[in-house]
Amino acid sequence: MSSETSVTVRLGILGCASIAEKIVRAVLLLPEIRLVALGSRSLAKAQEFAKRNGLPADAKVYGSYDEVLDDTSVDAVYIPLPTGLHVHWVLKAAEKKKHVLLEKPPAHTMEEMELMTSALEKQGLQFMDGTMFVHHPRSAEMHRILHNPQLFGTIREISGIFNTNMESTFGPTWSQSNVRGQAHLDGLGSLGDLGWYCVRGILWAFDFEMPYKVIAHPGTRFNDAGVIISCGATLEWKDGRTATFRASFLTEMVMRLMVMGSWAVLDIGDFVIPVKEDVATFQFNQGSAWVDRSTGWTRNTLVHEVKTELPQEALMLREFAQLVKGIITGTGKPNPIWPSVSKKTQAILNIVKESIEHDCSPITLS
Repeated sequence: MSSETSVTVRLGILGCASIAEKIVRAVLLLPEIRLVALGSRSLAKAQEFAKRNGLPADAKVYGSYDEVLDDTSVDAVYIPLPTGLHVHWVLKAAEKKKHVLLEKPPAHTMEEMELMTSALEKQGLQFMDGTMFVHHPRSAEMHRILHNPQLFGTIREISGIFNTNMESTFGPTWSQSNVRGQAHLDGLGSLGDLGWYCVRGILWAFDFEMPYKVIAHPGTRFNDAGVIISCGATLEWKDGRTATFRASFLTEMVMRLMVMGSWAVLDIGDFVIPVKEDVATFQFNQGSAWVDRSTGWTRNTLVHEVKTELPQEALMLREFAQLVKGIITGTGKPNPIWPSVSKKTQAILNIVKESIEHDCSPITLS
């Protein structure tokens, strides 16, 4: 390690969740990071995962998560475990001085979130959550437009929705068999699994300025275990800006974010995962006018295309690896932006849950 350019970040993975397959594929696309270890509660399961996903021949495969953390060749870990297991394994990772890329939602409560991020911060370690879309160049291009007052005006309203039909994907008993329906594993349900992206998209558009009031919508639905399977909320800012979102496990797939300004609207129909890996689009709508009130209206619509040579999960890993590399070589420090935006997103989710538990009463942020 005579120079920063010679450092390759060595990654270990705790668990064989399906989302980990995307991360393995992304690692294999990057020179900055190398997969050196994989652990599962079952050695046979880890071996089968490694074979199916083409792990490097020299990657170590373990029958426990502890063995990954004890491996001194591992610099950082990716943790795609259920939310209910995050605190235990993140604290262990911090103890073993491993940087952490953590799947969302990171925690069930803000207390858990603070416990994890504080432990990593004390050790000088980088934390990042696994929200991929913010790393796509489309997000940077949209942000440039949104914050050009001459082009977009003032952002006044945002609407986000992320729904998916869990029954069609996992079968009619998904609520009992899938971790997303079990309170001790993923207790925030659709609010955490899907609403996380909507809230992150809203905060991203508002440059992470927190609202002053959050109000859950009536009609939240729960499974038999009391886990949220459909919900929504409104966020309000003191200057009159508003945002709404819905997150449901009950309908056909929808992942749409609309940012509405005084002069224009951005409409993204696949904001979480682009339909195509190599090119992502969004609509810029402006100049709406009535042709005739009895026959219709018109507007100017421009479809933007943003190309990328790497999928967004690889771009996320590249950002994470560059930060970790800087810390390893002493040329950089942990970037506090990533734990900060995670904590803000987590805070909104927990406030929505609080509002739901109090008959959709408005909750004012201190």
